[in-house]
This record gives sequence, structure tokens and C-alpha cells, in this order.
Amino acid sequence: MTDLFAFWLRAVDSAYALLDFMSAGGVVMWALAVLCVVFWTLVFERFWYMRRIFPRWVLERREAWQQVLADDNGNWQRAVRLAWLAQARQQLAAPLRLGKTLVALYPLLGLLGTVLGMIAVFDVLALNGTGNPRGMAAGVWQATLPTMAGMVLAIPGLFSLARLEREASQAIERLADQLRHD
Repeated sequence: MTDLFAFWLRAVDSAYALLDFMSAGGVVMWALAVLCVVFWTLVFERFWYMRRIFPRWVLERREAWQQVLADDNGNWQRAVRLAWLAQARQQLAAPLRLGKTLVALYPLLGLLGTVLGMIAVFDVLALNGTGNPRGMAAGVWQATLPTMAGMVLAIPGLFSLARLEREASQAIERLADQLRHD
């Protein structure tokens, strides 16, 4: 029982430390947190889609492709193939544009936090002069935290988007290979 209680106390202490960290960075930190949740939800949804939903769609197209190839009445097979490949590109690549936008917003919001923190520093300077180093330090702290957070969020975001784009292009290439006719 004491292990569970100790775990609970550590969890509560960690939650308070996180809240202190977020409030020290100002409102921009909360905006970054919301964008982070939205981004990673999108990333996990795309991974799930590429692993679960898209293979079923490809299987349906492969089965339909056999029927298209069996019909020798015209040259429309190439048009069907191109249309299906365009649909696959749309399904796999289009949602990644939102992810790219979110990753681009991380450092921009961090810079907004920098500007807001520097405004707080200048406000302290205007009111107290240089005689209040604690007030200035709080403003500098508020200025650097969102910048750091924005860059820390952008780096893994770039890597995950690159992996998603690579997997999407590989899936489209595999589909193109499966829908060939000679």
C-alpha cells in the first residue's frame, strides 16, 4: 500500500511541477501544448490509417484491377490506374499538410513567447528601472521557455512527418507496381 501511496505522491508532485513550468512560460506555453496534442493526434491517426485502413483500400483496388484487366474493350485501364493512384496520393499525403503547418507554427509561437517575455522585462524596467533584477529575470525566463519549447516540439515533429511522407510514397509506389498491365 505504501508503494501505491508513494507513486501517487510522485505523480501529484510531477503534475504540480508541470503546471508551474507551463505557467512560467505564459499563455504561449498553453497554446503550444494544445498544438502538440493536435499534432500528435494527427500523426498517430496517420500511422493507424496507413497500417489498418489503407491496406484494405489497396486490396479492394487490386481485386477491381483484375476485373478491369479482364475487360479488353478499350484503353481506359490506364485512366482508371491514374485515377486510383491520384486517390491514393490524396488519401495519404493531403492530411500531412496540416502536420507541416503545425510544425511550422511551433517555433513561431515560441518566438511570440519571446516577444511577450521581453515586453514583461521592459515593463519591469519602465516601472522599477534596473533596480529589480528578480522582475527582469522572471521576464527573461518567460521569454526563453516558449522559444525552447517551440523548438523542442518542432524537432520530433519534423522527423515524424518525414517518416510519414516516406511511408506514404512507398505505399503509393507499391500500389503503382500492383496496378500494372503489359
